[in-house]
Amino acid sequence: MRRGLLIVVVVPMLALTALAVAQEAQQQQPVRRADGGASGVMESIFVSPKAGAPFRLTLHTEWSRPIGNDGTFTLTNDRLIVRDGRGRIYQERWILVPKGGKVKSLMTTMQITDPEQHTWYNCVTVTKTCEIYNYRFSNTDEFVPFTAPTSNAPNGVSSHGHEDLGTSTYQGENTHGYRETTTIAPGVMGNDKPMITTREFWFATRLAFNLVSVVDSPISGKQVFTATDLSISEPEPSYFQIPTDYKVVDRREEENQQTNR
Repeated sequence: MRRGLLIVVVVPMLALTALAVAQEAQQQQPVRRADGGASGVMESIFVSPKAGAPFRLTLHTEWSRPIGNDGTFTLTNDRLIVRDGRGRIYQERWILVPKGGKVKSLMTTMQITDPEQHTWYNCVTVTKTCEIYNYRFSNTDEFVPFTAPTSNAPNGVSSHGHEDLGTSTYQGENTHGYRETTTIAPGVMGNDKPMITTREFWFATRLAFNLVSVVDSPISGKQVFTATDLSISEPEPSYFQIPTDYKVVDRREEENQQTNR
């Protein structure tokens, strides 16, 4: 009986201890998010909701892909990104258009995220509709560069290389550069030669995101993101207000139900 009682008491204590450690680790776990897409789609830079570091910038994007005869075709756009001292972020999404072509880009979407209210407004300009989703990040999170140590996968199927490029200054901000290289061995993905993906980026510590980011992948091509016209003054509050003529649709409950399935 005493042994059984000991087991009954110890097991819950171990479970509570493990839960406490897991919760502490989760709270202290820094946030690492990569820029760009390496799976055939375009993903822009990740802007963290860090408090106390407002800014306004224009992000210039170029996406180049091969056309099969040693040439490339390139799409480009420029879009506005703004963050206030509370960590709220306003972003515009503009369509990618041929570089040097006659097609003019246009804005399709406005996005407003609030790390205190944990709301994400996705506002489509054509329909004048804003859908509200959950925003998972907080302005108290720690945001760090997306790096990983040099390593080799079992059986030699892949390897990862990490390089520290040192420090530099860009747009008046101190940055730290890194190069991450992932190599997939021949035959693993139906490839007859090694598949090499590189990510080179310059992380602004004070702002907690990359001001320059280059992703080069055999699947997605080359994506270059460059912050320009950087200003670190507090932006106008109007950036974070929903236009009065837009309809608001709350999708958070629907999103929660899908997550809990």
